Formats: sequence, C-alpha cells, structure tokens
Amino acid sequence: MHPPSWTPPSTPAFAPTPDPLTPARDLTHAHFQQGDEIVVVKGVAGRELWGESARVVAPSWHTPTDENGWRLRDAAGGAQSYITAHPRYLVHLKRPCPDCLIYLRAMEDLLLARYSGHVAAVIDCGWYTVTALGQLIHVADAAGSR
Repeated sequence: MHPPSWTPPSTPAFAPTPDPLTPARDLTHAHFQQGDEIVVVKGVAGRELWGESARVVAPSWHTPTDENGWRLRDAAGGAQSYITAHPRYLVHLKRPCPDCLIYLRAMEDLLLARYSGHVAAVIDCGWYTVTALGQLIHVADAAGSR
C-alpha cells in the first residue's frame, strides 16, 4: 500500500508519536534521482499512511544534517513550493523499490495499529518541520542526534 499522493484537505490532528524508523534509515544520496516523485510520510489518514508529495528537482546541501540532500518541488505550490530534504525522509511514490517498500511496510505496521481506532481522523505524527531556510527537518535531526 502506498501513501496517497495528496495531503488531506482538513487540518490534521497533532499526535506526537515516537519515530524509531526514519532516524535509523540509511539511504545514500544516489537512491533518489532528479525527476523522481516522492512522498514524505507524516502520519495516518483513515486506514492509510499519508504524507506530502513532491518531485525531486536538484541536488542540494541539507544544512541541518550537514549531508547531501535534495531540492524538492511541491507541484501544488503554496506558501513554500521548494524545500530541501535529507534522502532518509523520502519514499519513492511511483517507482517502487525494495528499500522504500520495506520502509513503508514498517511504517504501516507501526502507525496503522497504533491509530486503528481513529478511522475518520487525519493524524500528523509531528516528525517534521520546515526551517526558516526552507529545509525540511526531522525532529531527531533538529535535536542534533546525528
């Protein structure tokens, strides 16, 4: 099951949830390529994972992690249509690969069971924020754990 390629229209309920998977995920910069459609998994909507989708447009230095990152473009635009993210935050959306499928399955196992009673809710697990420099950052990286 793939996360929907849309962000739910309603404001998600905020439910801080520990994320033991993303900070330990080890992906190289080369895992993603220019033009790839990706999603950043942010929580649960009904009985599915949900997140924000974007397209990889160019390599970019990810200042918060001091590592190679990717410049992403949100096709829907909005207040900030370009951000930079670390590869471990991203999941292939239209080009399934073994690593991304394993990661998605682990996220489903972790989150769908935890929020099974919230079928009508959109749950934001609170793992990500965007810095003033337009850098998508995971809370574990914001705390300087890497």
